[in-house]
Amino acid sequence: MIGNRRFLAVVPARGGSVSVPRKNIKPLHGRPLIAYTLEQARRVAEIDLTVVSTDDTEIAAVARGLGVRVIDRPAALATNEASTEQALIHALDALEGEAWFDYVMVLQPTSPLRSAETVRTCMSRIAASDAPSLVTVNEVHESVGRVENGWFRRLDPSAARRRQDREPLYSECGSVYICRVDHLRKTGSLVADRWLAVQVPQEETLDINSPTDFTIAEAIISRRSAT
Repeated sequence: MIGNRRFLAVVPARGGSVSVPRKNIKPLHGRPLIAYTLEQARRVAEIDLTVVSTDDTEIAAVARGLGVRVIDRPAALATNEASTEQALIHALDALEGEAWFDYVMVLQPTSPLRSAETVRTCMSRIAASDAPSLVTVNEVHESVGRVENGWFRRLDPSAARRRQDREPLYSECGSVYICRVDHLRKTGSLVADRWLAVQVPQEETLDINSPTDFTIAEAIISRRSAT
């Protein structure tokens, strides 16, 4: 809780994964991937409750083994087409009558390098504002565009050619999302016209979606462990 604002943290962890089978409990430096996010949440005392939303018995067992409550997600809300927002509303409904929350926060298990301090900063920022929703972002300097009929067309043809001369842009990295519960229920979306942004360090933006991402995360965690 921050002030009188109550926060629910939801870790959405489906059993299915196309890119990396059983991704959410695949070992990373000797621990299941999801364990890193659950440990980060545990370090943030301001979170009123952390739950794992899953359709998978193995993931549920790992979460419970780490002392985290599990919300059993229906199979219909665990398909590739189902949205994260649907899982959040289901979790809120499952807890209704037992606990109320001002904000719901998404901590994706595929972001093992986020820090507890980043989570705390995001919570403090949205609690101190009137923003309906918050997202973490990453500063980028790439020249982006579309490939049309084999031709690369930059979205901003006037952008400087040298990377160091370009005005920075920002990409949604999604290591933390926070949304007011009333906004989520009204719109069914985490996105808002006024989307509060918190820039996070480059290393924390890694989102594990491929075997290469696992290799990168393993190297970074190994380096951290050695220092």
